Amino acid sequence: MIMAQVSRIGPRWAGWAAPDRQPRSLGLGRVRQTPPDMLVDVVLAAGALTGSLLLLSHGGFGSGGASSELDLPGGLLAVGATLPLLTWRRTPFGVFVAIAVVSTIAAARGYALGIPVGPAVALYLLATSRNDARPWTPHTAATVIASCAAFLAATAAAAGGVPVVDLVHNGLPWAIAWFAGERTRLRRAHIANLEEQAARVEHEALQDRLLAVADERARIARDLHDSAGHAINVIAVRAGTARLRYEHDLQRAHATLAAIEELARHTVGELDQLVGTLRANPPDGMSVEAPPGLASLDTLLAHHTGAGLPVTVTRTGTPRQLGAAIDQAAYRILQEALTNAARHGTGPAHIELVFADTALELIITNPAHLPAARPPGGHGLIGMHERAVLLGGVLHTSHENDEFRVHARLPHPATHK
Repeated sequence: MIMAQVSRIGPRWAGWAAPDRQPRSLGLGRVRQTPPDMLVDVVLAAGALTGSLLLLSHGGFGSGGASSELDLPGGLLAVGATLPLLTWRRTPFGVFVAIAVVSTIAAARGYALGIPVGPAVALYLLATSRNDARPWTPHTAATVIASCAAFLAATAAAAGGVPVVDLVHNGLPWAIAWFAGERTRLRRAHIANLEEQAARVEHEALQDRLLAVADERARIARDLHDSAGHAINVIAVRAGTARLRYEHDLQRAHATLAAIEELARHTVGELDQLVGTLRANPPDGMSVEAPPGLASLDTLLAHHTGAGLPVTVTRTGTPRQLGAAIDQAAYRILQEALTNAARHGTGPAHIELVFADTALELIITNPAHLPAARPPGGHGLIGMHERAVLLGGVLHTSHENDEFRVHARLPHPATHK
């Protein structure tokens, strides 16, 4: 059927049937139409008029009581039942009513087409143009039903009886037009919903990427602070010690300067590794090594001891193989705690490592006289806390009796011995 074919190609003609594409008002009821839209409307009205004239000239389709020749009144009625389609975008409901009234008059005068092309196309356009601004109301439904009933009654009256075949041929296109228009509208709404979901998914993916970038920037900031900040602090302490204590001891001053040089080179290497993680395509053969773990604890202690901060370590429990994340986090927490002890402490630091079955505990204590109001800034404690929390652990700091204490607990899965 004609309207069934229209329902299949309707979504491709979204430009002339899309409910969300409302023409913009220019005042006094006029609307702006684009040239492609007007061309489509002209073709649609011309096709409906041509079909109606052909049916009238051949005595209709399946209509025994139809006129056998096309005369002037019949032609004018055919024009009146199709040309209003040119203005359907302004008022689909008004165009449908006008075409239905003219078609009913034509049927009452004996011009039964068998296939009411004009009313069917107008009803299809009315159904497919439904939207929030032009909803389908009970008044609209009652008007459509009354128009169809009046058209069929006029057809029966002109035939002088109840011709079942004619009534079927004249009534079925109305039902097909309605269902085709509704199917087109639902398909277009489904496509619009899918496009909206795709846009929402893309927006959420963008937000996830931005969040990942922010997390990576925070991680790199922590690593830079922990690595470079620690090394620069040790270099400063050692340089100050060499200047104040070894002014007349060139041998010890030379050893201290050599240690500073070694630490500086090591720091440059760590910075190269961190910067390498920012490269999208690292050069061939360049591998970014993981930050050091507890295996490098002795080197860390040697740096601080050489800088004038005595450090003692006690271990409780059986050491075990730790995951890379916990191992690196433990090293960074110890590194930052010792850096703070060297900067703010007034005596030796003590580290206690507790290897429990389900967690690694780090306890760092050192004497310190902290001012009542510490200066703003400083991301060391924040970084230590974030590292512990990201691993599902906790970190607490306290200052009592002139002793600063850092207690971190990093959980890890129990392993079989």
